[in-house]
Amino acid sequence: MVETSKQGMPMDFLQKEHYQSPRRVYSQTGSDWQRRVDFDQMRKDRLARAKAMMEKHDMDAIIMYKGENIRYTASVFQGNWKNNIFIRYAVLCRGAETPVLFETAGSDYECAKIDAPWLEGNIRPAITWKWSETAEQMMVNRMADSVIDVLKENNIPLNGRIGIDIMDMQAYSAFTEKGVNLVNAWPAMSEARVIKTPEEIECLKISSTIGDTCMWKIRNEWLKPGIRECDLTAWVNNLLYEEGFDFVYDIIVASGGNTSPYRRWHTDKMIRDGDLVVVDINAIGPGGYFVDYVRCFKCGGGWTKKEKELYQEVYDTMYAGMTQLVPGKTSKDVAEQFPVYADDKYGTVTLQQFAHSIGLDLYEGMWISRAYSLDYPVEIKENMYFAIETFAGHPGLPQTVRLEENVLVGPDGPIVFTGSSHYDECIENSPYFDFSAKSRGEPRFELPE
Repeated sequence: MVETSKQGMPMDFLQKEHYQSPRRVYSQTGSDWQRRVDFDQMRKDRLARAKAMMEKHDMDAIIMYKGENIRYTASVFQGNWKNNIFIRYAVLCRGAETPVLFETAGSDYECAKIDAPWLEGNIRPAITWKWSETAEQMMVNRMADSVIDVLKENNIPLNGRIGIDIMDMQAYSAFTEKGVNLVNAWPAMSEARVIKTPEEIECLKISSTIGDTCMWKIRNEWLKPGIRECDLTAWVNNLLYEEGFDFVYDIIVASGGNTSPYRRWHTDKMIRDGDLVVVDINAIGPGGYFVDYVRCFKCGGGWTKKEKELYQEVYDTMYAGMTQLVPGKTSKDVAEQFPVYADDKYGTVTLQQFAHSIGLDLYEGMWISRAYSLDYPVEIKENMYFAIETFAGHPGLPQTVRLEENVLVGPDGPIVFTGSSHYDECIENSPYFDFSAKSRGEPRFELPE
């Protein structure tokens, strides 16, 4: 009997799961002749994980306002703009087949009914209470009543454990005054989403592939003296939307002096010959899943000895942390490899020497930082998916380097999904670089004993 994978594929030739192979990338469109991303399976798997975490955290229901949590459980999307402004919500009750979606009334409500038959008609008009001025108290009470109706229909006691992901004070007051016992739903939803399903991983792989194309275009076609940071930002935005991305969250382009200290937004500064150019792509791919990674390019001319040293410093610290992304290791093991930085000095996260889980969200589930991970370690598990990034942020540098990769925690260790590389230009001696493939700039992994 032929062994099959989690996605139903024979393993005699592939030898490993399809979703664990960065070079095995599905087309973005559907087809009758090939199994591609199975979105129906993804919907079922995500909802099953959410329900399992509800049970684990002993919750009778979860009220969701965060758009990505709604998408994870109900598989609906109507634009990034409405994700987190409290104009739509969903309720998932223990024992219910599907969540109940409260969608913005009017055409959005009608679109949802057409677009999401898997919700089996469990779609109702949302009661929007924000920005209603003197009517806010009345409207927020109506919103709370709409949720309580769902709880009662599913025989959920109001004094049970009713999870809520995010809220404002008006919502909190309305629920508690009506006797609803609210608890924090974030641990349950975070634990559900931080482990990716095979179909989610396939979507992350597609997003990384398109991100690679952007980096190649920058290096080989677009980057030249005289263009501006905003020009690169515009061209990357255009390519991503042409390729069907849901939303371009942000494209950070910093050149020359804007890399030191690192300015995490673009300007209309002209890029000149000799500038280092850091490009950070943050965008939601055509299947709803993020790509978030960084490359540093040199505009014109060769890399100086000092620039190569900075590049290798960032590369080595990033890959040292990455080698610890192994099932059974902890966030402490990863954070120990990061450079001492302002995370240590101030005891808070700089978002520059760290790793973060990505998926439907740019920041989803776990963050890893020296600010707290050294003392509060969390286990690394298979099918977690991280963006890992480091930075040579030393004072006095005229310009400097930053890098970031997207990485799947495979069964035996890290699998890099972001493939665009020009490491061969900068790396001269590193345990994480394969010099036998120098012309292609291939990184390598030698997992710790």
